[in-house]
Amino acid sequence: MTKGNLNTTVTILSIYALVSAVLILYLLYVSFGKTENKQAMDELTVKRINVVSENGDLRMVISNETRQHNGVLDGIEFPPRDREQGIIFFNSVGDECGRLVYDGDKEEAGMVFSVDQFRNDQILQLQYLENTGIKSRKYGLQLWDYPKESAFGELYHRYQDLQKLEGKEARQKAFAQIKADSLLAQDRLFVGKTFDNEVGLFIRDQNGNPRIKIYVDEAGNPRIESLDEKGSFVD
Repeated sequence: MTKGNLNTTVTILSIYALVSAVLILYLLYVSFGKTENKQAMDELTVKRINVVSENGDLRMVISNETRQHNGVLDGIEFPPRDREQGIIFFNSVGDECGRLVYDGDKEEAGMVFSVDQFRNDQILQLQYLENTGIKSRKYGLQLWDYPKESAFGELYHRYQDLQKLEGKEARQKAFAQIKADSLLAQDRLFVGKTFDNEVGLFIRDQNGNPRIKIYVDEAGNPRIESLDEKGSFVD
């Protein structure tokens, strides 16, 4: 072997060794880096964080108001819309199942933690709502019921059709039919302070009619009221 051939061989072997070393380091990083990719830091500034399952499915979004997730329910992905900053939770079938959101400005303020019924919208909410302009507030625990099971898809499409109607009267008629078909949530219970400055327990029937009120009114008077389905007092 000539000196020139020897130098060529050494050069090729050196390149081969270097490339092999790089590949080995890369494989070690891929093999162990993913499972041991843990970092500690004192401060993190982000606009949105997506938490996913081991297979990459979305489980939670922590976001500002601009980048907030639009939501998905009963497999229906909502179009872009305004949403508050906060946390959105997702279940194992990919639906939004709850949220913790908040905001506040010179006109209104609020913070709510909501729990959704499976394949439907919220049924429980711990809420604080305020009209900051007139200093009117409501806060407490709110419960809803959905008279018809698994009806969100129907409600969503009916509501989209309603938006396409021309004229206030036509939209009001369509909305009344949606309500008559038991597609809307019914207010069932509130415990807390109302916008009327009444503090107590307020219970409604399956149709949303007030039936029992146990509260202290704005003047400090204790009251216990029982009402029929038409709103008249029952002795």
